Amino acid sequence: MSFIKKIFGLDNKTQEIGGNKMLKIGIVLGSTREGRVSPQVGEWVKELADKRGDAEYEIIDIADFKLPLLGEAGGDASGAAAWSTQINGCDGFVFIVQEYNHSITGALKNAVDYLRDEWNNKAAGIVSYGSVGGARATEHLRGILSELQVAHVRVHPALSLFTDFENGSVLKPKDEQEVSVSQMLDQVIPWTTALKTIRK
Repeated sequence: MSFIKKIFGLDNKTQEIGGNKMLKIGIVLGSTREGRVSPQVGEWVKELADKRGDAEYEIIDIADFKLPLLGEAGGDASGAAAWSTQINGCDGFVFIVQEYNHSITGALKNAVDYLRDEWNNKAAGIVSYGSVGGARATEHLRGILSELQVAHVRVHPALSLFTDFENGSVLKPKDEQEVSVSQMLDQVIPWTTALKTIRK
């Protein structure tokens, strides 16, 4: 059992902390392009996560909010307000990250930049995919999350377009990837629980 779990008396079936409601973890889809595979990855992660019974997991699709570029004139304020409300209501996150030109997508960077306080003092895991498992995009996202005071956990499931997808488009992950997702969530949940105690 980890140090944090010992302090807070947690196990993988913990649903309440001091009488509070179940943790809410948003699974953020980081791509908005046509033909994206992030919904497949997000649903796969959610299916595995829901079996744990340790939090309420919800898919959050950036595309649903139709966010304009930050600072762009004429944007829909209602989308930005809804995005703020959605992220503010989460205790922690799992980011589904695609690698574009050795970094994260413009849509994800824009969505993250829209907010600040809503991200602070929360925890996050990252599940990435790409030709090298999305490793370079993940490292870029880690720097951004650090600036926003998001505690990103070490375990990082990295899906290869060559070995975890059929024809690069249909998700068929290797068995060890399920183990990696479980290990990631084993870190996300206790960190999320701990950080919830310092937020107002």
